[in-house]
Amino acid sequence: MANRHTIILMQTSRSRATRTFMDYESISQAMDGICALYERKLKELNPAIREITYDISDLYNFIDGLADMSALVYDHPIQAYLPYDRQWIKQKTLQHLKKLASQR
Repeated sequence: MANRHTIILMQTSRSRATRTFMDYESISQAMDGICALYERKLKELNPAIREITYDISDLYNFIDGLADMSALVYDHPIQAYLPYDRQWIKQKTLQHLKKLASQR
């Protein structure tokens, strides 16, 4: 169940030219990818700051600031991808980050 192929679809601005996707082997890896995307954006906006920190509301604002973001997650029993919206992505990123924090 954990290794459910996940595709993140996103559009960064109103321009259709900014549509892209990211491909991951699991939901967990997809959530890591979204966090990494946000962290790269923070580093790009703050090149002089060596150690950047953020909280979940900052990550949520980033996700909400995108023109569009959704996920397609492979469901083995039906052999098809199920669509999930931005709220689901935010919920999964929070669960993922909580799990990572508890492992430290």
